[in-house]
Amino acid sequence: MKKSKLILAALALGVFSQGMVAQAKYPDRPIRLVVGFAPGGAADAVARSISEPLAKALGQPVIVENKAGAGSSIAVDMVTKASPDGYTILIASPSGISVNPAINPKLRYKASDLTPVTKITSSPLIIAVNPKLGVKSVQELITLAKASPGTLNFASSGNGSAPHLGAALFSQVAGVQMQHIPFKGGAPAIQSVVAGDTQVTFGTPPSVLPQVAGGNLVALGISAPEASPLFKGIPGMKEAGVPEFEIDFWYGIFVPGGTPDAVVKVIYDAAQKAMAEPSVAKALERRGTEVSVSKSQEDFVKFLAKNEKFWLALVKSAGVKVD
Repeated sequence: MKKSKLILAALALGVFSQGMVAQAKYPDRPIRLVVGFAPGGAADAVARSISEPLAKALGQPVIVENKAGAGSSIAVDMVTKASPDGYTILIASPSGISVNPAINPKLRYKASDLTPVTKITSSPLIIAVNPKLGVKSVQELITLAKASPGTLNFASSGNGSAPHLGAALFSQVAGVQMQHIPFKGGAPAIQSVVAGDTQVTFGTPPSVLPQVAGGNLVALGISAPEASPLFKGIPGMKEAGVPEFEIDFWYGIFVPGGTPDAVVKVIYDAAQKAMAEPSVAKALERRGTEVSVSKSQEDFVKFLAKNEKFWLALVKSAGVKVD
């Protein structure tokens, strides 16, 4: 009897040791960092700003992979079905995690199919217009929109995206009607406004700021109460006369559900190191984005639960549906 117990104990210890060795080797090959939007947009800018520092922290190459479409749902769905081994990481926003599953019952994933790791950035949206529209302030935009309800087109990075919902919230508080034109990412959405195919955007800073600097767009305000040093010359909503309009936009890191805790911890620690690099903060600041990391993985989980209530309430009150 004692001999059999010793054999079983030895086998169990061997299996346990093999598992520890396997986890200790992570990562031992390149890692995919999946982005749900086209190159040139906010998500892509964040991913490319952190990919090298993240690779340095992990000791393996981190390859950015753009998988645009359906407001980032295609990318999220792909990651939920990837092997839960830490070699597929997702950069996601509220649209992919909370909003899209709420507005589209046909999606094949739910938020619980992912394991949250940490929040990494935060930023407001920027209200911007084509210069030929002749609008120089938020109040002028409201006046024009009220004079011709439903004739102004606003571009977004996809149905259910933060720019889409930002415009929906603005329309509610300002009492205006505008037509939504969704694209597969922030970059093509902004290009449509620059070209004059659409007139307005509630875009993310990395997509909007270069076009404002180049004189291709006019920035009217940021979706925060006060002005920020990151957006010189652009007023906050109190100054713009619409203090009720406030919306904060973030990106976070997620992995497939079922990823071992030890692997998640490695990714969390690596993300913390990467986001602490001064070069990352400077690169993001140039794009109007701030570093905003979670104190712990558990803290991010709590943040998501609270933040989801805001986005889902906005979806319901604005009547946002699948286009």
